[in-house]
Amino acid sequence: MARKFIDCREYPSEIHCTVAISADSERELLDVAVQHAVAIHGHSDSPELRAMLKTLIKEEALAGVPGN
Repeated sequence: MARKFIDCREYPSEIHCTVAISADSERELLDVAVQHAVAIHGHSDSPELRAMLKTLIKEEALAGVPGN
């Protein structure tokens, strides 16, 4: 199973955040990404924020695994 990640550099911000967050499940990743967006970027936890963050989720290719 590929890990899922969000890279803050893909979403422009005034603070030029370079944080990347990864997890095995989309739910866990989304929960942590929301916490980061609220604590660091000043967003409010909302369905709109969660929907936007979901669009940033990508799958990591696993190094050293055949086919990746």
